[in-house]
Amino acid sequence: MNTKLLKTLKILIVEDEVRLASLLKEAISDYFYSTVIAKDGEEGLKKFKQNKPDIVITDILMPKCDGLEMTKEIKKLDEHIPIIVLSAHSDKEKLLKAIDLGINKYFIKPFDPDEVIEHINKIAPNLNKRKEIKLKDGLVFDNNSTSLYKNGVLVSLTKREREFLFLLLKHQNEIVDSELIKTTLWKDEVNDERLRTFIKRLRVKTSKDLIENTSGRGYFISRG
Repeated sequence: MNTKLLKTLKILIVEDEVRLASLLKEAISDYFYSTVIAKDGEEGLKKFKQNKPDIVITDILMPKCDGLEMTKEIKKLDEHIPIIVLSAHSDKEKLLKAIDLGINKYFIKPFDPDEVIEHINKIAPNLNKRKEIKLKDGLVFDNNSTSLYKNGVLVSLTKREREFLFLLLKHQNEIVDSELIKTTLWKDEVNDERLRTFIKRLRVKTSKDLIENTSGRGYFISRG
C-alpha cells in the first residue's frame, strides 16, 4: 500500500447515518490527508465546493438532496472526480442510476472499510497525476492546495480566482459555460461585464494567454 500517496488525498464522506459516518471516518482517516463528513447531499455539495476533495464516498438515500442528485451536481463541477457509493441491497434500482451517472465504485452495506481503502489505493496513482498541472508561461497549478505558481514562485490569488482556475482545470479540453462560472463563483447575480473584468485582472496577474474564450459560449484554460 502506498501510504505516502494516500496521505496526500482529501476524502469527503456524505452519509446521513451519523454512527456509520463516524465509524467509517474513524476507520479510514489515519490513511489520508483529511477526511470530512457531511450529513446529506445538500451539505455534501457545499463541503465539496469548500474542501475540494479528491474522492467522494456517499450514501444514496439521504434527506434534502440524495446521493444521486448530489452526484449530478458534483459531476458538473468535476466530471473526473471518483465517487464511491455506499448502497443497501434494497437500493438496486437507484444503484443502477448511480452507475449511469458515472460512479467509480460501489459497496453494499455492511461493508469492510479495508476494502474501501484498498480500492482508493488502486486509483491513487491516477489521482496524483491530476494534482500538479503544467500550464503556459511557466505556470503550474496545484490542485491539492488550489495554488498557482509561476516559475516556482507562488502567485497571489483571491479565493474566487483560485476557484475559477480550479473549475476550468476540472473541465480540461472543454469550454466552461459562462453561466456555470457565474453561479459557481458568485452568490448574487453577475453580468457578463463583471465576469470579463474579473478575468482581465486574472490575466494581468498570470498570463494574457492563459485563459481563452469562445464568443457567446464560455472560457477554457490553455495547457503548457
